[in-house]
Amino acid sequence: MLKFKAIGVSEGLAHAKALVIKEADLTVVKNSITDAAAEQKRVIDAVEHAKKQIELLRDEAEKNIGAAEAEIFDAHLLMLDDPDFVEGITNLIADEMVCAEYACFVNCENFQAMFRAMDDEYMQARAADIGDISQRILKNLKGIADNAIDSISEPCIIIANDLTPSDTAKIGSKPVVGFVTRIGGRTSHSAIMARSMGIPAVAGAGEKADEIKDGEELLLDGATGEIVVSPDAETLSQFEQKKTAEDERRAMLVQFKNRPGETSDGRRVIVEGNIGTPEDAVRVAELGGEGVGLFRSEFLFMDRDDLPSEEEQFEAYKKACETMAGKPVIIRTLDIGGDKEVPALNLEKEQNPFLGYRAIRICLNQTDLFVTQLRALLRAAQYGDLRIMFPMISSIEEIRNAKQVLQQAKDLLDAEGVAYNPNVKVGIMVEIPVAAVCADMLAKEVDFFSIGTNDLIQYSCAVDRINEKISYLYRPLHPGVLRLIHMTAKAANENGIEVGVCGEMAGTPGMAPVLCGLGVTNLSMSASAMLAAKADLAAHSFAECKEFAERLLCAASATEAEQLFAEWRA
Repeated sequence: MLKFKAIGVSEGLAHAKALVIKEADLTVVKNSITDAAAEQKRVIDAVEHAKKQIELLRDEAEKNIGAAEAEIFDAHLLMLDDPDFVEGITNLIADEMVCAEYACFVNCENFQAMFRAMDDEYMQARAADIGDISQRILKNLKGIADNAIDSISEPCIIIANDLTPSDTAKIGSKPVVGFVTRIGGRTSHSAIMARSMGIPAVAGAGEKADEIKDGEELLLDGATGEIVVSPDAETLSQFEQKKTAEDERRAMLVQFKNRPGETSDGRRVIVEGNIGTPEDAVRVAELGGEGVGLFRSEFLFMDRDDLPSEEEQFEAYKKACETMAGKPVIIRTLDIGGDKEVPALNLEKEQNPFLGYRAIRICLNQTDLFVTQLRALLRAAQYGDLRIMFPMISSIEEIRNAKQVLQQAKDLLDAEGVAYNPNVKVGIMVEIPVAAVCADMLAKEVDFFSIGTNDLIQYSCAVDRINEKISYLYRPLHPGVLRLIHMTAKAANENGIEVGVCGEMAGTPGMAPVLCGLGVTNLSMSASAMLAAKADLAAHSFAECKEFAERLLCAASATEAEQLFAEWRA
């Protein structure tokens, strides 16, 4: 039994076999052999295994996508049954006494060249199929498991170096009960999406993750970050008891689904959900979210080679609005740079990307990109209470410049006779310390604030939030951070505008009453955290929330504040 801890990034308990996803090394070396029959048997076994893999993919595709789309896998199976294709590999082994991997590679090149030379376009296109099939056989020969997320059919806990947003999105339709990544932290995008989907996850496992073998039994605690490999009977029994208690707690929280977010004496705090795709809004609505406090629109731009069109963006924003049925949907304009890349923009690498060309700075510089998004947002605002939020604002000039581009988008729509909602509310992210310090002035320019605590903590504490080596310095309860939040909330309250928190701090267990006490009026978090936040609020009066927030503000250090918080939560 092996037990270790990393960073718990999405709470929940998971028990399943490990599925280790490795970056496949398909390098082929021309090695000589002495036993041709043994190499040929390896090929036959690899081909038979490939058939089973493809049959599974075909069945999954037919069930989830459609019969027509699944036909491609039937074509792959026919190719594997073609004696010329398989014998091409086995004959090369016997004739040249080379290893199976090299023979597979050469056979693939030969067949692809043959198909590409044909006059028929359909047959030319089959060259790509040959490549897919050969790669699958080569993976089997090299002992590389077919770990594509699309082929997962049984409950598992994924072990990977990292997961892209698109990888994590795919997990939602698969029986994945948890995942562990070698890199990243609580604010990495895979972690954020895991919380949105309610999947237990642990990040920053480092080299320890390499000790987990494919198929080993795992226990995972997404709250504490604890991972147990091949648990003994006693550990497994304790885990099952813990899981039973957790299931009972979750069942208790269901009572808050249709209740508003409020303290025991009726102080309202709007509890909303963070989303990355319009589909995520479904879960927010199902779990009683009072709106979408943050739609990360950049997820529409990432993991693709082109930019989403105005129409594609419009449909995505419209869908989110329709799903929330009149409840507020705050959509953050494109927030890229830092740790978020958009290949289609081909941005230069920077020495300090978090302090560089990112978010509103890109949009105000590339106004064509910005106008396209704003047009889509204005059009979609006809279908619900859509609100526009500008990220990484540091000055009044940036707000005014952004609003000027918004007016340009309106003027263009007017000139073209395109319908839109001209009365969209506009807000800003407060995530740079100078914005918090100047919140009293910025509040006069906008309809709402949303405090992005992930970056606010990073910038005010001078801690790279995705660097696991200094993660211990990332302190949400640092009195300085709490004072910035309090300062921002005070300015918003005095100017009669809403002030939310949409960073991960909002969904941290026990933090809802603290933020309420600091003067925050809206909390937006992963959908899976909303019920617990409502329960935390209902357990305290507003006076209690204010009194405890004051104690934290007066703490001499982050350590003292953390001790006070732990005692208060006990």
